[in-house]
Amino acid sequence: MVININQQYVYLINIATPVNFPFMNTQHSGIRLKEELHHQGIAQAEFAKSMGVSAQTLNNWFVRGVPGRWLIPVAKMLKIGISWLNTGEGPRHLFGRGEADRDMHHLSLWDEQTPLDDDEVEVPFLQEVELAAGAGRFSIEESSDSNLRFSKKNLRENGVQFDQARCVTVRGNSMTPVLRDGATVGVNIGRRSVGELADGELYAINHNGQLRIKQVYRLPTGIRLRSFNREEHPDEEYTFQQMQDQEISILGHVFWWAMYAK
Repeated sequence: MVININQQYVYLINIATPVNFPFMNTQHSGIRLKEELHHQGIAQAEFAKSMGVSAQTLNNWFVRGVPGRWLIPVAKMLKIGISWLNTGEGPRHLFGRGEADRDMHHLSLWDEQTPLDDDEVEVPFLQEVELAAGAGRFSIEESSDSNLRFSKKNLRENGVQFDQARCVTVRGNSMTPVLRDGATVGVNIGRRSVGELADGELYAINHNGQLRIKQVYRLPTGIRLRSFNREEHPDEEYTFQQMQDQEISILGHVFWWAMYAK
């Protein structure tokens, strides 16, 4: 993946096709972390050293839960799902054992004058645009001046057709601590069918012109939208009729995200 010199990120998470494992929905992230270390046969002292924290700090995580700013580094180190670590829901392991150690990212610097390499593609951003005569109504359109460069190889590995990739900027605190305000997500608009939704995965939503990023679950009569920050943003359920009335549609599946460390 290639990042603009003006958009360098500390955390780069590449979401591949999940490999689902049975798991227990235990009480908090610290218990799940301890369980996962035992599952992978990793000594606690070894893990603490690899994360650059003390044994006491790690023990505090076991007791109180993994702090929000550590969820992504811990999940990346163990190759586990951030949602599973944070909430106990969603896929536990993101990669098969043979894929766990492969190099997922290639970073280089560029600006608007740098020509595209043969293995690069520019991915446009989606944005909310207020309609001229819409009385506060918005539509979602592609930006004509904002894009992000991706490696074609990385898109292929994630099953994304080059012309089906889009980027979206996350706004608000509904998806913290996993996705903070200002994070960027890559969206595969080729995966937008409600009938093919994967429960608990992230999707970009068009809600009557508002761009939203949510976990989506299929229901017999519609869908459920879930935020990571469930204390401030409770679940939302919509029937198929309500989806039609409120102009709610799936824009695509989130296959990648990145954000600044704060």
